[in-house]
Amino acid sequence: MAKQATAKKVEVAPQPIVETKKVSTPVQPAKPKWEIKDRSYYLAGNQEPLTFRLKARHSRLKPLLYFDEEQGVQKEIRYATNQQSPFVQDQNGEATLGQIVFESGILTVPKQKQNLQKLLSLYHPDLNKKYYEFDAQEVAKDDLEDLELEFDAISAARTMDIDQAEAILRVEKGSEVSSMSSKEIKRDLYIFAKSNPGLFIELANDDNVHLRNVAIKATETGIITLSGDNRTFNWASNNRKLMTVPFDENPYSAMAAFFKTDEGIEVLKSIEKKLN
Repeated sequence: MAKQATAKKVEVAPQPIVETKKVSTPVQPAKPKWEIKDRSYYLAGNQEPLTFRLKARHSRLKPLLYFDEEQGVQKEIRYATNQQSPFVQDQNGEATLGQIVFESGILTVPKQKQNLQKLLSLYHPDLNKKYYEFDAQEVAKDDLEDLELEFDAISAARTMDIDQAEAILRVEKGSEVSSMSSKEIKRDLYIFAKSNPGLFIELANDDNVHLRNVAIKATETGIITLSGDNRTFNWASNNRKLMTVPFDENPYSAMAAFFKTDEGIEVLKSIEKKLN
């Protein structure tokens, strides 16, 4: 028998493994979940009229519309107590029209009235204009910021030297500060910091407040003089002119600006030495 021919083995080079990249689908941000709860609404501007009626339905003379961005259409709004939707196009059958009335600036809507809540919280065009929804978390956040600001102001008042304290109080009390004792100044400084912490911190960080106070004290103690027309500052000792106040400008604010110039710095140093 003839021998069968042996088939030759053909070696195939190993093929590289091609990895298929998976196309990731961008994650869409989740829409805020609507919470079933009682809600309260307040008129803007701390208004508290006995009664206030908010627009409750669309009309030709008084339009009440919501623009639906997803559908690109304007939708008529109508508050109907027997309908689930606040939109006219989604309401069926006879609609029992309701009124939206704030009493003494407040409207409380129980959780059972979801149609009215959503109309007021999501769709009404006067939201955050004529009225706003009460948010306990936002109120707590605002209260916390106010308390922190008050704490910062009082802390700054505690470590403030008497000259700066006097300068800040002079903005509030004027020349009355000149006759106050250091304890009276400190007491009134704490009161000011507590009652108006925002303005207090603003004044504490304002260099011009201190410089204006130096100019006022120098005038009160007779180191410098201000002419009767409030236009010229002079040295009291020799009547030499220090500066001319620009027209229509507060003289002490003008002197504070002058203290920041090269010439004014030397004048400031001389005045502070004499005050001390």
